[in-house]
Amino acid sequence: MSHEEGWLDVGDGQRIHYEVSGDPGGKPAVVFHGGPGSGLNPRWREDFDPGHWRLVLWDQRGCGKSTPHAGDPATSMEHNTTQHLIDDAEKLREHLGIEKWLIAGASWGSTLMLAYAVRHPHRVSELIISAVTTSRPEEHAWLTRGARLFFPDLFAEFQRGVPEEDRDGNLAVAYNKLLNSSDPQTRAKAAHDWNKWDLALMSGGDNDFTGTRYADPLTSYTIARIVTHYWGNEAFLPPNHVLDNLHRLHGIPGVLIHGRLDFGGPPENAWAVAQGWPDAELVFVSDAGHQATVSTDSALRAAIKKFR
Repeated sequence: MSHEEGWLDVGDGQRIHYEVSGDPGGKPAVVFHGGPGSGLNPRWREDFDPGHWRLVLWDQRGCGKSTPHAGDPATSMEHNTTQHLIDDAEKLREHLGIEKWLIAGASWGSTLMLAYAVRHPHRVSELIISAVTTSRPEEHAWLTRGARLFFPDLFAEFQRGVPEEDRDGNLAVAYNKLLNSSDPQTRAKAAHDWNKWDLALMSGGDNDFTGTRYADPLTSYTIARIVTHYWGNEAFLPPNHVLDNLHRLHGIPGVLIHGRLDFGGPPENAWAVAQGWPDAELVFVSDAGHQATVSTDSALRAAIKKFR
C-alpha cells in the first residue's frame, strides 16, 4: 500500500508535517492527535485496514515533525491557536484533494475535531471520538484544580511547582510563564512538574515517567509548553463553543467512546456532547480511564467497522 510523507506550508512561517497511508483510492480518514502537542501516533494505522482506507496522520503546529518546533523556547506561539489548527486541517484536506473525510481522534483531538466539524460540517463524513473533551473553562479548571479531590497529595506537589503568589490563580498560566523563562533549569523543572500531574490524570494516579513519552526531555518540554499555552487561554474558544454549535452536526453520524474512570476528562463531557448531537452513539467503557485499554480499542475498531 502507498505511503506518502510531506510538509505543507500553511502560512505564518509554519509547515505542518503529514503522512498518508493505505489505499490511494480508499475512503478518506484523518486523525486529529491529542495533547495538544503530542504529535501523530502511527499506532492508528493498525486500526484502519490499509486495503480499504486512505488514512491521513498529521502533526499539529509546533510538534512532531512540524516546524518551527515549540520545543525550542525561541519559537513564538503567537500563531498557534485552535483557529490556526482548524485552518491547517482544511488546507491539508484541499492539498490532498479530499472532498470529505472521516475524522477520528482522542482527548484534545476531540475538541479540535468537533471545532473543525462545526466550522466545516460539509467536509465531514463521520466522527469517531475517544476520551471526549470540549475544552470548556470548567474542564480546564477541573484539570488544573478540581481533580485534587482524587489526588490531593499529587496536587500539593503540582501546586508547589509555581511561585507562592501564583498558587491560588490559574495554574496553567503560571506554569506557562515558567516554561517560557530564559533560564533552562526553570523551564526543565516546570516541564517535569507539570507533566507529573498531567500523567497522574491520564493514568488514574500513576505519575512515573518510565517508559512514557515524558521520559524524553524535549518531548516533555514541548507538550507542557503547548498544553499550558492552550489551557491558559481556554483553548482560544468562546465558552461552550462546541456544545453551542452541535446543531451544525445534524445528519453527521458519530461514535463517542469514553471511559467511566477518566479523571482527565470526566464522563460528563461525553454525555453533554451526546445530548446535543442525536446522530452520535455514546459508548461508555466501564474499565477504562483516559488512556486506551483493550476495551476502548475494541470499541474503536467496532466504530471504524461501522463506518467502513
